[in-house]
Amino acid sequence: MAQDAITVTGIEQYQEALRKMQTENPATKKALQAIIRRAISAARKNVVKDAQGVLANDPRHAYKAVRNSVYKQILGGQINILSSRHRGAATKWVKPKMNRPENARGGNRRKRSERTMQVDSYEGTDRGFILRFLNAGTVKRETRYGNRGSLSARHWFGRSAAFQLDAAATRVAEEIEALLHQEFQQM
Repeated sequence: MAQDAITVTGIEQYQEALRKMQTENPATKKALQAIIRRAISAARKNVVKDAQGVLANDPRHAYKAVRNSVYKQILGGQINILSSRHRGAATKWVKPKMNRPENARGGNRRKRSERTMQVDSYEGTDRGFILRFLNAGTVKRETRYGNRGSLSARHWFGRSAAFQLDAAATRVAEEIEALLHQEFQQM
């Protein structure tokens, strides 16, 4: 009984295509990082919308303190609340006064302190501390002028970021699958 020889052709072409799709290949790594960057940016955009929902009145744009980053050494990224080490340029934001007659009773008769004016001059990414206060809450504060109250923890960032990053991971997987399908179709 004679055995027939089976000749396989074209396997080298598939091996070369697989070698090109490895993450050690700079072009593939760049394409994967671009996919991850798009997904993380979309997730950040949705977390910013959630931050704007938590801060209904935000004239100084604290939502800008939500940041995203894509890692260079490994394939991945993150979303967090920026903890600014250096302060940006100060602004001259002044809280608008209520429309009341000059002789009307009520209102704050205390002078604004320098610290209050300094904190009011923070804008944008410098106001990340506001988002952290709303996320983690604060303790009850007493001053010589009375009770300043506390903020209850809302834990909005952890829920929002986890949900959006799960959606981003699904989006990344779909785009990588489409990329692989496209590469194999070209062969």
